[in-house]
Amino acid sequence: MDKKVIPNEIMLAEVGTLLQEGRDVQLTPLGNSMLPFIIGGKDSVTLRKLPEIEVGDIVLAHLPDTRYVLHRVIAVDGDRLTLMGDGNLVGTEPCKKSDILGTVITVNGHKPTKGVIWGKLKPARRYLLAFYRRFRQLRRLLYEN
Repeated sequence: MDKKVIPNEIMLAEVGTLLQEGRDVQLTPLGNSMLPFIIGGKDSVTLRKLPEIEVGDIVLAHLPDTRYVLHRVIAVDGDRLTLMGDGNLVGTEPCKKSDILGTVITVNGHKPTKGVIWGKLKPARRYLLAFYRRFRQLRRLLYEN
């Protein structure tokens, strides 16, 4: 089967429409910002428009600067949310609840965790992610040959 990559602006706008209609949407995200819990280009997530958004949820957001991100909610203050990718060491994205297109309900068919322990390991993430990336690279080298 051929693989087709559609630009984010086109595909994710349609994903937002489908979620607004009450449908679940399954997609394969790209990028590394959610490592080690979502591997870009490999893992599959299912999204659903949920009535409530909580700290620890992984959400698809259309940010005011027109970017789309699939990141975890790390803070909720009324209508304002703060998002951060699990694979990010610094940098957060502020947005509003209305910017959220959907919430991840499964990753590879399994319910995602709220990332509580990973959140507490934030000071050590640099080292954990470096180890994880080197381990993946070594594994790839071993299994490709």
